[in-house]
Amino acid sequence: MPAEQIHLVRHGEVFNPQGVLYGRLPGYGLSDLGRRMAQAAADDLAARGRPVGLLISSPLQRTQQSAEPIAEAFGLEPQLDDRVIEPENRFEGLKMHGRDSALRDVRNWSFLVNPWEPSWGEPFRSIASRMLHAMHDAWDATPSGDAVIVSHQLPIWMVHRRVTGRSLAHDPRRRRCALSSITSFERRPSTGSGGDRFVEVGYRDPAAGLAAQATDVGAV
Repeated sequence: MPAEQIHLVRHGEVFNPQGVLYGRLPGYGLSDLGRRMAQAAADDLAARGRPVGLLISSPLQRTQQSAEPIAEAFGLEPQLDDRVIEPENRFEGLKMHGRDSALRDVRNWSFLVNPWEPSWGEPFRSIASRMLHAMHDAWDATPSGDAVIVSHQLPIWMVHRRVTGRSLAHDPRRRRCALSSITSFERRPSTGSGGDRFVEVGYRDPAAGLAAQATDVGAV
């Protein structure tokens, strides 16, 4: 039996005292607040009363830690999938805000020539494609109930824009993908000949009450 719904969960707040763009760098795990946010996401999923039959996580530390309370809530062993990982970014390890911002350094300006691709990292179309392939595989591999994928802001936002028919190029400041938020989808028959397609059916921000205390500066 395929899944009934698939939920894309973003990780919680990351311990990032230097305020750098951490991307795929190792060693960036959840803060204490981030663990509370991850628990809020797990509690929200459990409160829905929907069984979850498959749990997948990006291999990065912050997503694996965010998957832990979900795994405990549903008695699942998380499976790692490289296709739902954070995109690569040329600014990893650098500050993107303030006087020390990498954007002030003329040596980095060549990476900013095409924000619609983007020229500083993995193309938006590549992110959307790998995420949707992972979602289709997860849907088909779920024995019963729902599937949950713990991922990152930009990959989740690319899925949202692709399935809603919007341009993948966007203003990063306007992403609707808060820390530990949950974006839900169903797979339905396409009206054309392209097979089944994903449709967004919900968005929740269970950690909204903690957001005022959180810092979210390290995402791509």
